[in-house]
Amino acid sequence: MTTHRIRVGIDVGGTFTDAVAVDATTFDLLGQVKVPTSHHHEDGVAHGIVEALGRLLEQTGHAPEDVAFLAHGTTQATNALLEGDVATVGLLGLGTGAGAAFTRRLAALAKLELTPGKRLPLTYAHVADPEDRAAVERAVDQVVRGGAQVLVATQPFSVDRPEGEDAVREVAAARGLPMTAAHDITSLYGLRKRSRTAVVNAAILPKMFATADLVDASITKAGVTAPLMVMRCDGGVMSLDEMRRRPLLTVLSGPAAGVAGALMEERVSEGVFLETGGTSTDISVVRRGKVAVRHATLLGKASYLSALDVRTVGVGGGSMIRISGGNSGSGGKVAAVGPRSAHIAGLPYACFASAGDLTGARLATVRPLPEDAGDHVVLDATGGRYALTLTCAANALGRVPEGDFARADRDVARAALAPLAAALGTDVDTAATQVLDAGVARVRSVVETMIDDYRLDKDTVLLVGGGGGAASVTPHLAATTGREGRIAAHSEVISPLGVALALVREQIERIIPGAGQEDILAVRAEAERAVVAQGAAAGAVEVEVTVDPQTSTVRAVASGATELRTQDRAHRADGAERLRLAAASLKVPAHRVDILAGTPAYTVYGTELRRRLRGVRHPVRVVDADGVIRLYAPDARVDTTTVGSAPQTLAALVDAATAYGDGGVRAPALRLLIGSRIADLSGVLDPHPLLALARTELEGRPGDEPVVAIVEERS
Repeated sequence: MTTHRIRVGIDVGGTFTDAVAVDATTFDLLGQVKVPTSHHHEDGVAHGIVEALGRLLEQTGHAPEDVAFLAHGTTQATNALLEGDVATVGLLGLGTGAGAAFTRRLAALAKLELTPGKRLPLTYAHVADPEDRAAVERAVDQVVRGGAQVLVATQPFSVDRPEGEDAVREVAAARGLPMTAAHDITSLYGLRKRSRTAVVNAAILPKMFATADLVDASITKAGVTAPLMVMRCDGGVMSLDEMRRRPLLTVLSGPAAGVAGALMEERVSEGVFLETGGTSTDISVVRRGKVAVRHATLLGKASYLSALDVRTVGVGGGSMIRISGGNSGSGGKVAAVGPRSAHIAGLPYACFASAGDLTGARLATVRPLPEDAGDHVVLDATGGRYALTLTCAANALGRVPEGDFARADRDVARAALAPLAAALGTDVDTAATQVLDAGVARVRSVVETMIDDYRLDKDTVLLVGGGGGAASVTPHLAATTGREGRIAAHSEVISPLGVALALVREQIERIIPGAGQEDILAVRAEAERAVVAQGAAAGAVEVEVTVDPQTSTVRAVASGATELRTQDRAHRADGAERLRLAAASLKVPAHRVDILAGTPAYTVYGTELRRRLRGVRHPVRVVDADGVIRLYAPDARVDTTTVGSAPQTLAALVDAATAYGDGGVRAPALRLLIGSRIADLSGVLDPHPLLALARTELEGRPGDEPVVAIVEERS
């Protein structure tokens, strides 16, 4: 079954705007276009977005009304901060007594450095009593005279008592001034960090407001009736209204779009995603089917912005090769690869030249920019000057698969590497290997660190490459580490694919000392309501709850589709294939693997391992209908029940596996397979809220529907 409805994802990059159309039922890629990003058009980047959409519809033969979902990712907020193109912020500190001393110190946020030599433009005023409207108006007048274009109100403990910040909001609204209230940004304590995050958010508000309005109007004019969504930095999307309130959530959303594409298109459940462009590689982690997220650093300071944990290495497909010694004879060595790229040097890649262009090629070294070292390798040949790059080495060694975006004629690539090999006193294969080793070494170091940081199963980690330069890094990394690796399908458009396939997402955080069952359920419900309000179908929302007893933080992350989606994929793994995959992951022969349970969407496989020092363990793998391992459990108990019987069954399972000790009560890590969902309840340590959340997951479902419980005792 197919449908005429499509999902459109648009990724607005610094140079190009990429757009893709995906079948709304099968998720198959139907079309892709690339247009220059329209930074200097009177309508800004909105013009490029509409142009890309128009070309995409024409290419795929669809009408605007066929668009069921439209989302875009943008680097505009990131670029505004990187370039220092921000509005002047009027910061109003509120309160009296001891708290006032802390808010007055926030005037020092004007020292935040945007770019070398350029600081955040900020003017400060204090209001002792925010209920005194006249005093608030005088403070607003003061910061406006100081050049403020946008306001921030902040008060100690406003997450509990927001009335003061809301009073300032009323005055700002009456004046037509955009404003950020600190408690809108986060509900976590920490006046300085909360205020700093709010100030950075406010600084980009006017620019993002203008862009949002232009894009919205342009899309509507084009005849698209689907609501416009915007990519967030944690891998989900949000409504345009939410973006207008918290544009800071779009910062760092570029890497998030790529890993979102890997999650949905490649169905990665445990691995490392490497998105390689021409200049750099962004590295991120997928653990148990979810992106790794942490509070980001902004302008060199900690913030309350929850963003993808992405670590960037200055190595990409266009990274230039640097050598020491052996410039004209043998005896040199590869000193480094990158961070300077051929794009910055303004040179074409040697491997994409023709054989004739490389006639008479001789090696030379240059300074790509005046401040660079003079050890960057180029070829001077009949066709002109060319850069030797990581992509050239990958093609010379045969690492780039047929049909890949970075594929070049291997014979040409080898001819390009020949002068370098002579300078190194070796053959082309060895020279290419040395180049790839040098380029990938820094990436490998970061990958190994992230595997350790997130305690990924080192035996099952999958390396997935995305981006136009994926083949220059991921295949060699996989080969040298012995790990399984692959390049994502349509890797050159993995970011717009991620935008097209992303789910609506919202995160709610509260600091609640001694949080009880009702508190935790209330945070969960708030997160669920937030994504439904932004267009997610209520029946498709999943909520993951985590309770950190050390910080008393209750966190709920909700995600859901804007419409109920069913995939009609051509490939479905049969029982034999799923068993083979489970056995390979468990590292035992297939005859030692048992089917422990199943639902229409998942099959649960397990085995028994006996180790002299570790005793008996029962590792478990959950495999979906596509043959993707969706859940790894190193030692777990699996039970099958029904929705009607689950409350009693789960209570007994949790009671039996709960640990009591000096560190307090530790309920087991519980996950439920219900229909097409995996409800992950492992973030809750207290048995009573855990069981209450489990009951919430079961609500509204038929009493005879099967439920599979996977229980891991905590060490």
